[in-house]
Amino acid sequence: MTDDRKLTLGELALEVRSKNAGPFWITMELFMRSAEDYAIVADEEFVNEEVVARLYALDPADVLIFRIPALNVVKISFPRPVAQGGLRDRDIHAGQHHVPLAALVPP
Repeated sequence: MTDDRKLTLGELALEVRSKNAGPFWITMELFMRSAEDYAIVADEEFVNEEVVARLYALDPADVLIFRIPALNVVKISFPRPVAQGGLRDRDIHAGQHHVPLAALVPP
């Protein structure tokens, strides 16, 4: 029996991480293993502002995407839902925000 299950971005990438980008922004990075894997993630039909906005309940205009082919990296930044360290901040280091992105399955 063969496994026809497609890999998620988290399984395809060398690393998917999220982190603080100051007290008001979150940055996520997709470090891909090869130029071929990078091409999948860098495809604007697959990962774009609308997709990220849907995953994180954002306005697409607030999402910034940086594609860095020389490093096989896609970087995504957006405003934090609440300021870092604020009373309603549930992830002060923004270390868990990458999970929905890592669960995406490429086409």
